[in-house]
Amino acid sequence: MRKNKNKRQPAKRKAASQTQNSKRPCSDSPKRTENPQLTPFEIFFKEIEKFSKLHMKDRDRVQEILQSMQKAGSKTLQVISDFDMTLTRFEYNGKRCPTCHNILERSDAISSDCKKKLQELLDKYYPIEIDSTLSVEEKLPLMVEWWTKAHELLVNQKIKKAGLAKAVKDSEAKLRDGYQYFFDHLNEHSIPLLIFSAGIGDILEEVIRQTEVFHPNVKVISNYMDFDESGVLKAFKGELIHIYNKKEGALLNTGHFQELRTRTNVLLLGDSLGDLNMADGVQDMENILKIGFLNDKVEERKQSYLDSYDIVLIKHETLGVPNAVIRFLTDSN
Repeated sequence: MRKNKNKRQPAKRKAASQTQNSKRPCSDSPKRTENPQLTPFEIFFKEIEKFSKLHMKDRDRVQEILQSMQKAGSKTLQVISDFDMTLTRFEYNGKRCPTCHNILERSDAISSDCKKKLQELLDKYYPIEIDSTLSVEEKLPLMVEWWTKAHELLVNQKIKKAGLAKAVKDSEAKLRDGYQYFFDHLNEHSIPLLIFSAGIGDILEEVIRQTEVFHPNVKVISNYMDFDESGVLKAFKGELIHIYNKKEGALLNTGHFQELRTRTNVLLLGDSLGDLNMADGVQDMENILKIGFLNDKVEERKQSYLDSYDIVLIKHETLGVPNAVIRFLTDSN
């Protein structure tokens, strides 16, 4: 897997922007209110249940998982997360926010004809991706077809590596509110964060670099661009990662999970049912708490998400709940 060549240092604490002009939002994490008459779990659930868009099929099961993770301690914890529409916002002020692919597709690096063709692919394949009446087996070849065609179009554009930073800077990409606490707190407690994305790794890294949260504890598995000696895109590296083959991607990166063999407790964040397989490479896993963001086609997909994720956040644009979980597990030690 491609490594970031630039040495990553902990982000400086200063006002920064998700786009170049807007200030970082404050941490969206409920403040713990001490009450000697309540147990730590009662306090925790009282805090997260303030989020009206939070749903749990089995509250007792969530408490059981958290109790076991708390007992094991934060040194056994790792976080595995999707990126697009999980760590990033789905929409802002009623307008859809761009994914990693969208950032590039909407930039000056892409011709108008290519933009039109990429939009046609999106219009054709996205409804298939979120169609609850189709099985994963039915969707899989179509997702491969979508990603392959999109990447071929991008390669033909002769995109320059030097232009990626500007494409991100000029975009409307936004991490979810509370992102600074999420990234900083994990780093401060030396908790590994694996971002597992079917997007474009080069763009993903640039987004978190420009928001100054690309800390040393972050590892990215994604689709990376391959540039020639002149810095022009010539291909995409390695095996294609798409929304429904993250299990295979996880199993191909056993070296990463081997290094974290003592991190047997997992907090998993995703926005699709395909994200549920991101932790399949974790060795000797003891507990996994799965938080799912249901952003679109809510009524059609709500039950399947409740059946698959421990906590479901419906049309919720913050990291408040994951932040509360992380703080609970770290502050309890």
